[in-house]
Amino acid sequence: MSRIHLRELGHSYADGVYALKPTDLVFEHGKTYALLGPSGCGKTTMLNIISGLLQPSEGRVFFDEQDMTVVPTVKRNIAQVFQFPVVYQSKTVFENLAFPLQCRSWERSRITPRVNEIADMLGLTSRLGRPARDLTVDEKQLISLGRGLVRDDVAAILMDEPLTVIDPQMKFELRRRIKQAHTYARVTVIYVTHDQNEAMSFADEILVMKDGLVVQRGTPEALFERPANTYVGNFIGSPGMNFLSLKRSGDSLSLAGKIISGLPIALPEGDITLGVRPEHISFTDASDSNGFAAIIESIEDHGSVRILDVLIGDVRARMKLARETTVPPAASALTVRFNRFCFYANEQLIED
Repeated sequence: MSRIHLRELGHSYADGVYALKPTDLVFEHGKTYALLGPSGCGKTTMLNIISGLLQPSEGRVFFDEQDMTVVPTVKRNIAQVFQFPVVYQSKTVFENLAFPLQCRSWERSRITPRVNEIADMLGLTSRLGRPARDLTVDEKQLISLGRGLVRDDVAAILMDEPLTVIDPQMKFELRRRIKQAHTYARVTVIYVTHDQNEAMSFADEILVMKDGLVVQRGTPEALFERPANTYVGNFIGSPGMNFLSLKRSGDSLSLAGKIISGLPIALPEGDITLGVRPEHISFTDASDSNGFAAIIESIEDHGSVRILDVLIGDVRARMKLARETTVPPAASALTVRFNRFCFYANEQLIED
């Protein structure tokens, strides 16, 4: 495995438009990373540059201290798992898993136990003698992953939307297998996805991308609790973070005519927005000095949770409540409390 360093790396097209804006990033040994963002944000471009499928227009790629910028893919010792499983359909599962080792001139006496070990870990043992064409899509994707894990010289495993074509009911199982494989191998994994649930449940660290640039990186908890900007707040969470415009009067801020407490020490000039997660709004007693009068406008039942649209003064917000929480009738007058919140100016988080 390797420490991957992108030094002032960028990629632009002939017309000068950047697919990936110049950036300096480090991926540490043995950690799992998710590149998260919508289509066209630059995440696959970054992955293809790391793998060697694409030469950057500027900057360098280092594996540990070795410059790999112009080194071809075949010599980078990386394993790749694509959106659509790449397997040898006519070969058996065993032959698929053994093929990378045969290419490296491993002896048969070493290949068989190694393949059996990886197959057991991925739940493919009972299928080793079957042709790959007879397997399901998720099983074929496990073969793709296994071909990388079976080697002992892999610097990193790069995954580009590996669960996109997988049946929704099988995604949980395949994601569990991938995490189990990482625990076993402890190689660096970089995982491209547009699905925040995949990123949050899989990665040690998430890099949220927009318009060719990483706008925030951090643990799933950090991105959820302290989004660096309104874009991340909207992108992370289901529903995303509420952003409520505050009214300013001198050094005080108010919402629905009520002064907000807990302000940052220094407030910048201009409009200030309060960011609060739907999960961090709760019902409270009307006597609560930190509560806000609100009216329920609508209720959506999502099975285990309910999503409520509430009106706080002239500002709308969404609440997310567990099934067991009693919900007053729609159009009832009630009081809500913000349990945790952030402040934003010009769409950027105001640090305490």
